[in-house]
Amino acid sequence: MLRNGKELYVAHGPKGPITIQGKMANRHGLIAGATGTGKTVTLQVLAETFSQAGVPCFMADMKGDLSGISQTGAMSGFIEKRCSEFGIESPEFGGCPVTFYDVFGEQGHPMRTTVSNMGPELLSRLMNLNETQAGVLNIVFKVADERGLLLLDMKDLRSMLNYVADHASEYTKTYGNVAAPTVGAIQRALLALESQGAERFFGEPSFDIMDLLQCTADGKGMMNVLAADKLMLNPKLYSSFLLWLLSDLYAQLPEVGDLELPRLVFFFDEAHTLFDDTPKALVDKIEQVVRLIRSKGVGVYFVTQNPCDIPDSVLAQLGNRVQHALRAFTPKEQKNVKAAAETFRANPEFNTEDAIMQLETGEALVSFLDEKGTPAMVERAKILFPLSQIGAITDAQREQIIKSSRIFGRYDKMIDRESAFELLLAESEQLSQKAEEEKAQKQAEKEQAKAEKAEKKGSNKKGILSKVLSAVISALATLLGTQLANSVTGKKSKQSLGKAAAGKAVSTATRTATRELTRSILGNLIK
Repeated sequence: MLRNGKELYVAHGPKGPITIQGKMANRHGLIAGATGTGKTVTLQVLAETFSQAGVPCFMADMKGDLSGISQTGAMSGFIEKRCSEFGIESPEFGGCPVTFYDVFGEQGHPMRTTVSNMGPELLSRLMNLNETQAGVLNIVFKVADERGLLLLDMKDLRSMLNYVADHASEYTKTYGNVAAPTVGAIQRALLALESQGAERFFGEPSFDIMDLLQCTADGKGMMNVLAADKLMLNPKLYSSFLLWLLSDLYAQLPEVGDLELPRLVFFFDEAHTLFDDTPKALVDKIEQVVRLIRSKGVGVYFVTQNPCDIPDSVLAQLGNRVQHALRAFTPKEQKNVKAAAETFRANPEFNTEDAIMQLETGEALVSFLDEKGTPAMVERAKILFPLSQIGAITDAQREQIIKSSRIFGRYDKMIDRESAFELLLAESEQLSQKAEEEKAQKQAEKEQAKAEKAEKKGSNKKGILSKVLSAVISALATLLGTQLANSVTGKKSKQSLGKAAAGKAVSTATRTATRELTRSILGNLIK
């Protein structure tokens, strides 16, 4: 419910309505309290109030309860009592425009991102990598970026890890040690991530963050509700995914300062998952994103059981606070209650620490920023009732809303375009083909050299044969000349002796010539 178009009515205290200043709504906020004290209803009231003011919201639905924000509420005994207490007559019940999302694509439109877009730091957190493993993953991303290789899905990242491992000696000189065991550990972490359904989260079409900033034709802000019941089974995946959304918003949105109303309000439920077992370096970056994103017109509201779940550096930035009841049965719980009370600007009319333990369901301690950005004095108040349905909707209602959405069909079917996996595979095939060609070339050159050597030996033996034949011809000519001379002298005895000598000479020369030729020819075959 709005007051003057710039104040958002969310609670009612002893002095009347308590409102959030529209231009201070981007200064972030906190909704805290034990289980069953009314945090979800408070979130629903805030969200639908923002929607009426034309501010889109994003929220995670842990149990399906928030889906009722899409339907018109109805009068009940509890609401009648609240109307009487608040002085409200004939409340106008109505639902909000809703777009349902689901990382796994089961209860809403799929929300995906690419591995490249997620980045090494969030991915390292998601896989619980140690410092050394995270360093190697950074190298992998660095190499992929320098080569212009897109890491869209899990197989792209696996291919890039293998590539860097195969070229470890080259990249170690430039970026630092890339050890095979470290790469193996990252690969195993990827396998564990895939078993949790991450292969459905990484891919294309990648979610366009601008789809969260939509309003309807009548000026209502769109309620973007993420089904998180299954996602919460892996708190690291849940918190890393929401942190990616925040960082993507920060990266894409322009600076706008303090607007009359935020461009988007982001509710981060189960906020403790974001900070559990998170390295200080990453917490520092989260703190920086939260601090700077308000200048982009985005308000972030953390929802958790206890303010102590939030690091002090982040908690200090949460100016708009709603604190539901806390229980204190142990010394540690009592200490947490005291710490929660100290985060408020004290009210002399009551003891804040005692009040936190006395609050009833639907009641809270409230402190919002005034027009100058100063926290107001804490007040004990009753949260306004929702005008939309409290509780989950039916599967049929959800399906109808999904199919009538303006983005229906945009993200539902995954695509697999050319990226690092395909490019590295093609490069590997080209290198293999080139290696085979070089091997074949060397073999051909070896065979050619061998043939040339054989040909050279054959040529030498042909020369020897030619010389032997010339000698035989010369010997025959000599013998014929001798026979002619004997015939002229008429000496028959000498003629007979000459024939015998000529026969012997021809026989010896012929045997010698035949042996050399055979050796030359057979020598090539034998050798």
